[in-house]
Amino acid sequence: ARKAAANGGTTTTARAPGNGQVNAPVGLHTQAEDDPWRIFIPDHPARRDSPEYIAARKKMNEITATVDNFYGPTPWQDHHGGGLWLKDQQGWFLVRNWAGMEWSSQFCADPKKVDKFRQNAKRLYDRFPEAVAELGIRDLLDKEITDATGIANWTDSICNASVPLLPGLHTGVLPQGGGVHHYPSPIVEIALFKHDDFKLWVLDTEGQPTAVTPTSPRGSGDGRVQVVYATPGTQLQKEHVQAEHQGEQLVLHDKHPIALQAYRRQYSEAVVKPKPVKTKVAATAITKRPAPVPEV
Repeated sequence: ARKAAANGGTTTTARAPGNGQVNAPVGLHTQAEDDPWRIFIPDHPARRDSPEYIAARKKMNEITATVDNFYGPTPWQDHHGGGLWLKDQQGWFLVRNWAGMEWSSQFCADPKKVDKFRQNAKRLYDRFPEAVAELGIRDLLDKEITDATGIANWTDSICNASVPLLPGLHTGVLPQGGGVHHYPSPIVEIALFKHDDFKLWVLDTEGQPTAVTPTSPRGSGDGRVQVVYATPGTQLQKEHVQAEHQGEQLVLHDKHPIALQAYRRQYSEAVVKPKPVKTKVAATAITKRPAPVPEV
């Protein structure tokens, strides 16, 4: 079956007659998108938005509309990122738990480990009773997680499915957007705090996305960049992996096309406009002593 994916591409779930699998062990199926990747996922009931998730998404949108959202303006997608919404005298604000749980991850989750998330959240929320009441999470926080039902309830609750990301940061695929579902979070999140005139995502010599960061502080005059992500299968990715295996960074010189892309906006802003030429009035030589001013 082929259907539209949330990021604007397409998702393919392939099944063959008989055991319903395509080159996958019994009990597994494959999933892939246009952006090249393929994984084995344990067979499970088809995903449907649970009542907990629908409620969490609604509450997240209501709360986010009242704050200056660090992730950007609406529309927001509800990321299963382990967000914990708290409230004090200034209003709502967001912190994050030890880790977030994606929906499909619940089928390999250990209840004892997931319960650590609940315990951590409970300790925090005990200091914010007003938030507990408004979120309606008292029972969720107090009930120990011991089975699959408890894991499912936590996964889709406002205590996990609660991080308001823009579509590009959530499910985006470059060049439209680099989302946490397709690229490493430590790289994706750089976009949230970098200078606007530095280009994090650029294209390598094969036209494939790569991410770079500066090698020196701003204003140093150092135009080199360090490769922090390269598209799998490219020559740059091979060089990146080789450098990592040697315990080194893959640094590109300041005239490299990738470095020039990264700093293009800064170079454009740094172009000095011609200064207006100031004309000097030539001094006139005084050849005679001025006549005395008569007294009145």
